[in-house]
Amino acid sequence: MRVKPQISVPSSDPSEPDARTFLIAGQRLVAPRATPGLHLVATPIGHLGDITLRALETLAGADLIACEDTRITHRLLERYGISARLKPYHEHNAAQARPKLLEILGQGGSVALVSDAGTPLISDPGYKLVRDVYAAGHQVISLPGPSAVMVALTLAGLPTDRFFFGGFLPPKQGAGRARLAELAAIDATLVLFEAGSRIQNAVRDLADLLGEAREAAICRELTKLHQEVRRAPLAELAARADEMETRGEFVVVIAPPDPAAQVMSDDALDRWLEEALTRHSVKDAAAQGVELSGRPRRDIYARALALARRRETDDG
Repeated sequence: MRVKPQISVPSSDPSEPDARTFLIAGQRLVAPRATPGLHLVATPIGHLGDITLRALETLAGADLIACEDTRITHRLLERYGISARLKPYHEHNAAQARPKLLEILGQGGSVALVSDAGTPLISDPGYKLVRDVYAAGHQVISLPGPSAVMVALTLAGLPTDRFFFGGFLPPKQGAGRARLAELAAIDATLVLFEAGSRIQNAVRDLADLLGEAREAAICRELTKLHQEVRRAPLAELAARADEMETRGEFVVVIAPPDPAAQVMSDDALDRWLEEALTRHSVKDAAAQGVELSGRPRRDIYARALALARRRETDDG
């Protein structure tokens, strides 16, 4: 018969070996045992001082911390003098790790889920775990904190009343351009993540497909020592793309399309339709093109059909 491990109850005396504690300004504090359930804990995106007292108490008081990379999380815990059990939970092992985490919760234990940086589940694995935890009848607690999306929005100087978070663009440039073509007409500020190795090409594609006049902000290394925010129209950012520092992590914020802008030019429309036709039928691409371009449906459909036929001829 399998014997289930017992969840230990920590001592309230910081001198006891089983006490759950953390360190603040040289003072060691005792953390209460975390409430049974799954705790979604936001961690710093760069500056290690950007963590809440509640997050530290939870990380110290949880029975287990599930994290993307144990080495990265260990550095944070070491900074605050926290000793804890760490188990990896990432996109490659999630299916195998979830049952083990649910088993701990089923015993009345507590699990803290963290990503390498920022708020868990935002462009990171975790939503399937949350779904299964709810299905098993356990509690889910979210601890708000740092998020690169929110930091970039507040620094960009662009409208924040409505925004669309698009995560990372597909790594291959063709697929990335097709995705941008789909995002072009969204009536909201766009927020995208991008890798340093692709940021220069991404900025050029943004100017080409979203419109050179749209204002944007390229945010690099947010909250870190070398934080940088470049604000300008996409045309200017694209023209100077070769001068950009590519080391670090990037968040790109793009203003909504201008409703007062002139009707899309023939060249711009053709570029947009060519991208849209890589993923959509002529009918669907034309429908989106009408909304984006402000031009008559009959003209858009005829142009999309001509481009599709030309592509078939070229491929043949």
